[in-house]
Amino acid sequence: MHLRTTARLGLLACALLASFHTMAEPAIVYDLGGKFDKSFNEAAFHGMEKWKKETGKQYLEFEISNESQREQAVRRMAEKGASPIIAMSFSMASTIGKVAKEFPKLQFAIIDDEVKLPNVQSVVFKEHEGSFLVGTMAAMVSKTGKVGFVGGMDVPLIRKFQCGYEQGAKFANAKAEVFANMTGTTGAAWNDPARGGELAKAQFSKGADVVFAAAGGTGMGVYQAAKDSGKLAIGVDSNQNHLQPGTMLTSMLKRVDVAVYNVSKSHKPGLTELGLKEDGVGYALDDNNAKLVSADMKKKVDAAKADIISGKIKVAAVCKY
Repeated sequence: MHLRTTARLGLLACALLASFHTMAEPAIVYDLGGKFDKSFNEAAFHGMEKWKKETGKQYLEFEISNESQREQAVRRMAEKGASPIIAMSFSMASTIGKVAKEFPKLQFAIIDDEVKLPNVQSVVFKEHEGSFLVGTMAAMVSKTGKVGFVGGMDVPLIRKFQCGYEQGAKFANAKAEVFANMTGTTGAAWNDPARGGELAKAQFSKGADVVFAAAGGTGMGVYQAAKDSGKLAIGVDSNQNHLQPGTMLTSMLKRVDVAVYNVSKSHKPGLTELGLKEDGVGYALDDNNAKLVSADMKKKVDAAKADIISGKIKVAAVCKY
């Protein structure tokens, strides 16, 4: 009798454990700039919402307001049993590395960096490939031969955007001049539209007539400055063409929404890299910018895209500055 009772209790424990795993909710921790930054974080939000709509299930979320909250937020989600827990920034790499070790039975994911642990999926993008395409478009439409770039936080990730953009501009016009500025060296650089506007205006005053912003919420100031100056801007991450229709040449798409949706649907430990070939990056064309993108421009950009995918054109991820 005792053996039977023990066996039953064991089976019940296993059933409860299996039930816990099937009931586990995914969680997402947004980085500085907020869930509705109209850019990187918001793209992630849309990915989670798609998962929610398709599955009918709920998810947990947290928006950090300062850098010290990163580990606290991830740990709180782990203590609640959330899985997978998705961290929306390279800035959370050390946090994910630490908490994932402490909760080995839970699944974790990080966007924009790599954490080598058996329960972590790392998703990175070939931002330089998508930036090459919008750089080509910028140089083709520029009347002055001068284009600009405004980055957010001065980190290697944003330098990848700049590097690809410059290569694309030179591909379209070997004599193209590219002005580049970073907004800052702390997390505040992602949410400073006033500074973004100042940097864009300074580049316009030097002759630039198209500016690409890879700066999160800071980009809002760049787009407004372009509209006010009668110039063109290029959005980033999400399709931002609708923000200032008529003055947004295009947006460099970084399919963070797809990455987050895929991780929530099917967590795959290890490194996942998304470029043009995987439709992880690209450029946006819709009714808001259709009149700005000529047939010749689209033909040249699509040909460049095909050549990058085939390997005929090799885009460097790192440039020497």
